[in-house]
Amino acid sequence: MAMPKPGPALTVPLTQLLNVFLTSPCPLCDRTSPGGICPSCRKRLEQDRLSAPLQGLQSPLPVLAWGAYQGSLRQALGLLKYQHKPALAQLFGSYLGQCWQHQHPRLHPSQKKQPIVVPIPLHADKLSQRGFNQAELLAYWFCRLTNLPLASQGLVRVRATQAQHGLGAQARQHNLDGAFALGPAFHHHRPSGPVLLIDDIYTTGATALSAAQTLRHYGISVVGISTIARAMPSAALEQS
Repeated sequence: MAMPKPGPALTVPLTQLLNVFLTSPCPLCDRTSPGGICPSCRKRLEQDRLSAPLQGLQSPLPVLAWGAYQGSLRQALGLLKYQHKPALAQLFGSYLGQCWQHQHPRLHPSQKKQPIVVPIPLHADKLSQRGFNQAELLAYWFCRLTNLPLASQGLVRVRATQAQHGLGAQARQHNLDGAFALGPAFHHHRPSGPVLLIDDIYTTGATALSAAQTLRHYGISVVGISTIARAMPSAALEQS
């Protein structure tokens, strides 16, 4: 899906003048707000932010997550995915970019080449149904902030899969067997640097690991996955 190129930045005085007139409902509470997301809802989202966003540095796929999949953050991600609230994609992509800027020296140490960002793809049928890939929207705004290169079609989902929710660990893995393939962006020209995967939610990690294994099969290294929300046991949430 082609993303629009950013236009020239407005001057500060003109931006402030336009904000007086160009108000819109907050996508979370429907109250009119000149900034898209109202201050009250931003504050509620911040309550779900993780104090320890980086986990699993020694695991096969380290995870960098901005927040916990609960409360207002869970509600907001549902609105983004199922009611197409683009203001949320911009906000969350920026949140994730800020998280990367603070944490990437630990996730990506001693590397001269910056990673290439690859969103977890949707199957064509799901993409047609929904009209957009939320992971690609997040990746676009993430890259706008971090200046990392974006390969929207680094991966493709070639097999429609069952919803992972409610499946056991073995069933989740079987569900994703052969689900991903190398996309046109990498098919003829392998990336010179590693890949950072982007998705909206990280639960058991089966989807992310399957995507990473597909890339690694072709000799492409994967530094980890970055997501807006991570599902965590309640005990872990209390410690974060």
